[in-house]
Amino acid sequence: MQGLACRISLRPLISTGQEWTKTLQWKLCDSSGRVLGPGHGESRLFSSTSSQAKEKKPPPRRAILYVPGNDERKIKKVASIGADCIVLDCEDGVAANKKDAAQEMIHEVLNTGLHGSFGRSECCVRTNSVDSGLCEEDLKAALTASHLPHSLMLPKVNEADELKWYDDRVSKALAGRGDSKKQKLLPLIWMAESAKSVMDLPELAHVAENLSSLESQCIVFGSDDFCADIGAVRTHDASELLYARQRVVVICKAFRLQAIDLVYIDYKNLEGCRRQSLEGASMGFTGKQAIHPSQIPIIHDAFSPSEDKIQWATRLIQEFQRNQELGKGAFVFDGKMIDMPLLLQAKGIIHLAEGIKT
Repeated sequence: MQGLACRISLRPLISTGQEWTKTLQWKLCDSSGRVLGPGHGESRLFSSTSSQAKEKKPPPRRAILYVPGNDERKIKKVASIGADCIVLDCEDGVAANKKDAAQEMIHEVLNTGLHGSFGRSECCVRTNSVDSGLCEEDLKAALTASHLPHSLMLPKVNEADELKWYDDRVSKALAGRGDSKKQKLLPLIWMAESAKSVMDLPELAHVAENLSSLESQCIVFGSDDFCADIGAVRTHDASELLYARQRVVVICKAFRLQAIDLVYIDYKNLEGCRRQSLEGASMGFTGKQAIHPSQIPIIHDAFSPSEDKIQWATRLIQEFQRNQELGKGAFVFDGKMIDMPLLLQAKGIIHLAEGIKT
């Protein structure tokens, strides 16, 4: 069994001791207290200095829409849909006898720059799993084209060695491109789809954050494979998945990763999709998988801050800054005492709103 050991401390920012920073130090440990890795060191929860470097944030991924990589018609149509993330699929969305066609089509899309017509949508390529025997050819198709995809998605991650193998193949492919300037880390979205994966998520996330050519940004919960693995029967309210969903969210937040919720498979039931999307957002998920264009606006709306929320967050941050200039710590806002979690929540709302607009 694994857990988090943490320590909260206060220390002065400047020698006069008038300003303070609150830091959270934690490490990933097993039940005996053995440290599994270096963790993230210190996480800044509060600072009144403006010189603090801004943390790099991934783009919003409210809706992740899968498109079969071999279906040219759907790929051309997807530009008008506007999902945050378009996934050109080599895996489950492609029949076994069409895998080669998917590789060829995805290579062509990236070679010709057709993915540029996706507008503000991210273009992601989902390869087959490492143990499928198809993954290396998928990567070759995606990474030898004239243009790289914006990100890669690796499904069915069960072992740390699979992440390392994937990173090694991506690293070699990028090195083989012969680009004169140093390549940036390619964003990685990876999937937890089994009991083992969900239980080992902390170790997997720790390995993923230390890859050499890939930047781990996001974990997707694959509910259908998970249900098959544990022998669960899918129900209308997905109650059988509550524990797994909550665990995925908690681990993602601990590692500062985006958390993507399950697919709502009854794609014609838009009201059901709305309910489950709102539920996922309230649980802490940052986005949701989609299998049909009609789900996109519903999912986007559920995972977007309302105008009222944006105005609240803006006012709170302004009031916080005003109180800091006056040398005040805690303050009352809209009749409530404001603490750090509320300030962080407000900053998160503004960041998401800004990301959606760009």
